[in-house]
Amino acid sequence: MNRTRNLFLSVLFLLLAGPFVAQAITVEITATVPGCGDGVIGSGEQCDGSNLGGSSCSSLGFTGGTFSCTSACTFNTSQCTSGSSGGGGGGGGGGAPSSPSIPDTNVVFSGRAYPLSRVSILKDGQIALTTIAGPDSNFTATISGLSTGNYTFAVYGEDKNNIRSSLFTFPIFITSGVTTKISGIFIAPTIAVDKGEVRRGDNIAIFGQSAPASEITISVNSNEEFFVKKMSDAGGVYLLNFDTSVLEMGQHNTKSKVALNGEISSFSKVIGFAVGTKNVLAQLPKVVAKGDTNGDGRVNLVDFSVAAYWYKRASPPASSDLNGDGKVDLVDFSIMAFNWTG
Repeated sequence: MNRTRNLFLSVLFLLLAGPFVAQAITVEITATVPGCGDGVIGSGEQCDGSNLGGSSCSSLGFTGGTFSCTSACTFNTSQCTSGSSGGGGGGGGGGAPSSPSIPDTNVVFSGRAYPLSRVSILKDGQIALTTIAGPDSNFTATISGLSTGNYTFAVYGEDKNNIRSSLFTFPIFITSGVTTKISGIFIAPTIAVDKGEVRRGDNIAIFGQSAPASEITISVNSNEEFFVKKMSDAGGVYLLNFDTSVLEMGQHNTKSKVALNGEISSFSKVIGFAVGTKNVLAQLPKVVAKGDTNGDGRVNLVDFSVAAYWYKRASPPASSDLNGDGKVDLVDFSIMAFNWTG
């Protein structure tokens, strides 16, 4: 059965602090990977299509509005309304009521990557921030100052060899004044092989990094698909020396996923290799230099043009704001010149 990422949504409401103080709301989302879309509310689903399970705006603490179910089988409360009556009438001598205090709008991300690895979070295709995971592989990061609207966020990790994971992507509707907590993110392992071509009967090393002391399932795709399980070490590193004598000649691919404490990640990127008559070493993915704004592995006039567009403009992307000071200026061009490849 095809599986889609389901965002399990629970909404917690704080009491109004006063008649003219805006309501502070926290939306907590747990990222998991069960099924969705059959019209039946299954495990981990809040709703499914038109099946709302008896829930409504009012049952979740709103005063009214239109309640629906998202394509990810989570409650959609974006059209629900909330408010409070400000106490009645009278005349009185004070001045005009004070303006409402609008709570901060934050998105808080938390989950697992790899020990002491860099974790990047993208907003609508642009890197919004990076953080470092702890020795236990857990990470937490916050994006603030967003406006109401639909956003697509993506998260990826980079292992100790600077190999990137596959993207963990999900759409979210953000409401002004709401803190959205996205937890349970489990980034897929990185994966690489030591040979681009392996002589049939020799071993090929399949390796990568994930959470420490976790179970890695490695798939090798042939006429028959082989699954092998390995445990990662204390640094999250795993290694499988796979005997290719069971594989036919020709192209093959491999991928991996991780399980820990009942949590399971999606599969990693797919890596290809050939089984043939000789051994040819594989090249690890190149590390993208600072200033490579278009990800082609080079820093040249194309990247200069992109950075020039953002020169002294507001809110430049992180790929152009090379020193992270919120602007593109001569410092950023100096960094780009240092990494210039032509």
